[in-house]
Parts: sequence; structure tokens; C-alpha cells
Amino acid sequence: MQELPDCLYEGNQPTLITPSSPTPNHSLYLSNLDDHHFLRFSIKYLYLFQKSISPLTLKDSLSRVLVDYYPFVGRIRVSDEGSKLEVDCNGEGAVFAEAFMDITCQDFVQLSPKPNKSWRKLLFKVQAQSFLDIPPLVIQVTYLRCGGMILCTAINHCLCDGIGTSQFLHAWAHETTSQAHLPTRPFHSRHVLDPRNPPRVTHSHPGFTRTTTVDKSSTFDICKHLQSQPLAPATLTFTQSHLLRLKKTCAPSLKCTTFEALAAHTWRSWAQSLELPLTMLVKLLFSVNMRERLTPELPQGYYGNGFVLACAESKVQDLVNGNIYHAVKSIQEAKSRITDEYVRSTIDLLEDKTVKTDVSCSLVISQWAKLGLEELDLGGGKPMYMGPLTSDIYCLFLPVARDSDAIRVQISLPEDVVKRLEYCMVKFLDGKDNEDENSRAK
Repeated sequence: MQELPDCLYEGNQPTLITPSSPTPNHSLYLSNLDDHHFLRFSIKYLYLFQKSISPLTLKDSLSRVLVDYYPFVGRIRVSDEGSKLEVDCNGEGAVFAEAFMDITCQDFVQLSPKPNKSWRKLLFKVQAQSFLDIPPLVIQVTYLRCGGMILCTAINHCLCDGIGTSQFLHAWAHETTSQAHLPTRPFHSRHVLDPRNPPRVTHSHPGFTRTTTVDKSSTFDICKHLQSQPLAPATLTFTQSHLLRLKKTCAPSLKCTTFEALAAHTWRSWAQSLELPLTMLVKLLFSVNMRERLTPELPQGYYGNGFVLACAESKVQDLVNGNIYHAVKSIQEAKSRITDEYVRSTIDLLEDKTVKTDVSCSLVISQWAKLGLEELDLGGGKPMYMGPLTSDIYCLFLPVARDSDAIRVQISLPEDVVKRLEYCMVKFLDGKDNEDENSRAK
């Protein structure tokens, strides 16, 4: 794997893109699902397009779409209460940088098949003292020697979730390619997710812990252990055929979705590859879209954080013995708990600012594969590649460009663990299945 060359910036870079017409000036309240500490980062996407679009066209359409999505050009700040975040909708602008890199699309695919540190050159680094000082929307378009382009975006997770980012990017694409009104208008207010007064925590929430009550000596912290070592990305692509074979390992006794089967398989392989103690209790935290689980449902166009983390738990020995049946069952039970009352209970729980997401013994999976991100077309065709700009210990289920039925699993782990994970993830394809086929052939 080779490093990418440096980006060449011309003129005064970056520029601030402001809405093309006046926008409301006010403070936008952020819900407890928006502003808790686990989401205080930017979602960073990388797109590779074979055909480029002129910077003037992109900046003009961005300026127009930001009239509707005006909170994206505000600034996030701490509210007067001192504990909550809000958006100062002041129209200050989104950061937009344009650059040139002396490579082709094919060079990028061949030189850097997985995220590495040199990819960070593809997103302008805003000099800021803290996360709150970074504008909610940062964009860089890098033009390539072959006439292609790489689009990188950083969107503040406190402002929107994966569905919300996809909604915004498709609105930008619509503004770039069409004169018609946006098919879905953004819904800004977060008060539909206000906590109750007084707060009522009516469910147990094993995915959270209070920082004031954590016994640091009681549990081996997998997260800190992993982050203390050099990490390497693992990327595995599962085709529709692979996914069907995986689901069949549960059939006919248990019907499951593709996500449930792949999440169970990944959780199990993760525990095996880390060689965790068999008696250890581990968790799987995964995002569940709750827009349609609430009563009433969230309004159409709601782009704020409309998900909660479901939590499945298991002892390692139950997870790694046998097939994925036990893990799938645990995941299904965790999903079934996400009801309107459970979500309201979560929101009320997060009124307590000492509550944090418990990642100490957890695998976290975020689902990007069914959000339509890979369908983005700014006028030059759909992307050759779409994925995250960086890789982390949190696992992503990613779309595969031009193959809507496939899913790419990406996670970063220590190099020796990556090798074991890759083996565990693919052995169901060439292990017993092949042995059974060979015995039948004889």
C-alpha cells in the first residue's frame, strides 16, 4: 500500500460558502440523542467519481441547498445552560476547498485499497482548538489527472445521523442536476425528542454506564487496550451469495435479516480473533433507526439523530461455540426492545450528563450500507468508490459501489488480530461447507 501524493491548492483556500438567500437567525436546540458525548465527532465520507464537476457548479448548487439546510452553515456552541449543545444558526458558512492531486482514479484504487493516513490529505484540516470550533460542514473536492474527482465531506454528527447526511448529500446532488424543488424538505426542530418532565427511566439500558460509578479495576477495557496499539484496517466484502450462505447457517430453525446474520457473524469473529476469556461478558452495540418506531413517527425529512444503540450481550463462550444462532437470537431480542417507550426512556436517561456509552467491552457496528450513500450522483454518474475517510475500532457495514446487494465490513484492529479476524470471517466459506461438498463429490 503506497501513500498518496500531496494535494496542490491554488489561490486562497478554503472559501466559505454561504446560503444564496437570507436564512433564519436563531438557536437550534439539539436533542439528548444529538448532543451526548459519543457523537461529538464528524462523519467523514470519501467519494471517487470517474467524471468531475466544475467547482463553480458545485459551489453554486451548495449555496442554494444551504438555504434549506441553513443549520449546516451555523456554528455549534454550548448553550447558556452550560451542559447542552445547540446550533447558532448565524449563516457563517460551510468550508469548501478545491485541490489537485497528480493521480488517476485507477491509481487511487490500486495504490490505496484501504484507508490510510495519507487519505487525510483529501480533506482540508481546519485549525481549531476544540471540536466545537470546527464548522459543521467541511468539504474538499480534489481533481485528478484523468478528469475524475474525489469528494470528501465532514458533517458534524451532533447535527445529523447517517440517514440525515444521506438526505443532505442527495439534496445537494438534486440542486446540482435539477431545477425542481427538493423532493424532501428538511425538518429542523428537535423538540419532538424532548425529555419528559420529570424524566422517567423506565427500562434498563445496558449500552450505557455512569462515569461516576465505573469500577475501573473490575473489567478489562477492550476499547482502551486496542487504542493503545498501532491499528491496521481490515476490509472484507460479502457478496449476495456469501450473505445467503451465512443466513442459511441459521435456517430453517431461525429466520433472520441480512444485517442480523452479518452482525452476528462479525461479533462472533471479533470475539474469537481477540482471544477473549470465555467467561467474559461482551456487548454488541448497533444503531437502530427509530423514526418509524415512535408514536407518532418522526416527521418526514427529520435529519437529526433518529437512532438509538441497541445492546446485545453474551458471554464469550456462548458466542464462539457452535454457529451464529445464539448471536442472531441475542441481536433480535435487542432490536425488539426498541419501542417508543424505550426510546423515551433513553432520552430521559441522557438528561444525566454523567451517562456515557459503554464501549469498554463492546463491539460497535454502524450501518452505512442501506442509506443510499453509494447512489449519489452530482451530474457525472454514480461513484466508483464510496467509504469512510478513516478507519477506527468501530465497525462499519459499507455499501459496495455498483453492487447494491454486497456489503463491505471495515474495522481497524492490531495487525495480528486483523489476520485472525479475516480468517474467522471467511472460514465459513471454505471450511466445513467445502469439506461437505468434497465428501458428497466422492
